Amino acid sequence: MQSSHLSALRLKHEGLEQMIREEMNRPSPDESTLQDLKKRKLRIKEELSEFTA
Repeated sequence: MQSSHLSALRLKHEGLEQMIREEMNRPSPDESTLQDLKKRKLRIKEELSEFTA
């Protein structure tokens, strides 16, 4: 169970990273969207660190 949850978190983290890159590469990135994506990514990163600690 734990490893499947960890895998899912990693996939979400990677997906958010891709979304952030795509938004930043737009001619006029939406700062509000970027801020939201980065917050979501940070929450997942914190949850991932709980598994590895």
